[in-house]
Amino acid sequence: MDAIRVKAGRRAYELIRAGGFTLDQIGTYFGPAGGPRWLVASGFDLTLLEGGLLGNRYPVWLVGASAGAWRFAAWLQPGAAESYRALREAYITSVYTRKDTPQTIRQSLVDIVNTYVEDDALPFALANKKYRLAILTSRVGHLMASERPWVQKAGFAFCFLANALHPALIHRLAERVVFYYGPKPPDFCLRPGFKGSYIPLSEINFKAAVIASGAIPIAIEGVPDIFGAPRGVYRDGGLIDYHLRENYETRNGGLTLFFHHQERIIPGWMDKRLKKRRPPESALESVVMVTPSEEFVARLPGGRIPDRTDFTTFMDDPATRIAQWRKAVELSAPLGEAFLELIASGRIKDVVAKL
Repeated sequence: MDAIRVKAGRRAYELIRAGGFTLDQIGTYFGPAGGPRWLVASGFDLTLLEGGLLGNRYPVWLVGASAGAWRFAAWLQPGAAESYRALREAYITSVYTRKDTPQTIRQSLVDIVNTYVEDDALPFALANKKYRLAILTSRVGHLMASERPWVQKAGFAFCFLANALHPALIHRLAERVVFYYGPKPPDFCLRPGFKGSYIPLSEINFKAAVIASGAIPIAIEGVPDIFGAPRGVYRDGGLIDYHLRENYETRNGGLTLFFHHQERIIPGWMDKRLKKRRPPESALESVVMVTPSEEFVARLPGGRIPDRTDFTTFMDDPATRIAQWRKAVELSAPLGEAFLELIASGRIKDVVAKL
């Protein structure tokens, strides 16, 4: 039984089928939003991180929204693997009650970030030679910027209707803001048709950008007026970039590696119920997507990948949730090695399917 499946866009598929794929060809590693689903990616991440397998030919862009941004913020730290594990442990053991509010939940996020990103380490993180970080956030205005629940819900209901009418309308109601570390902005920000703005990361705004990227609308208080960026309220980057909707191929032809918890790729958070919404073909051309197989998922606790509903399902029994999440992490640990075996053996060209 193969624990993973590999799919690829046209250009990446042809390269893999020709037997010419190596990890040195990865120019971007993309991390989607998705709440606790990122836990099944942790073994895959740590295999790549501890093996130093990315960024050896040229620096690799780590691009992520929400959980993706949280994961990749750890990659830049001086003790990257230890930082990553500290994030995972703090995330798993966080407990919420019915008394929690958007304000207290945001404070919990602040506490988690402070657990694995130390202020003294930020100068080192922002001098990393192997990795470049791009954090995806959404700057919202009008009703969606309000912290009054009913006002914010009304704003997002209007946003959902507008997005359902036409996906481009989302950019009139929320602005994509990319916070990046590197000598210049990510290549995707400089392409014709890019919608949004990009702001350099600094020691001052690093943590605020990470927290904002995971500030789920309605559930978590937004982050106002991030230093160095346009004034406004910043919320979850998944609002616009939920999974993958941009072409992240680097200008030197670097492919995009994408570990995903499911086979369906949903462009934006508002597209979840719109079954026919998918990324443009241009966004998929150079993607190598790795997903857990159905057989693997069936072995996880409850036969499913952890998700955000677990917080409410097990609100009165957090010990069971924590145990199940730890078991999912344990079972997911070999997924990175499974991917490396496909590459080393050459079997990847036989198992890869088209996106």
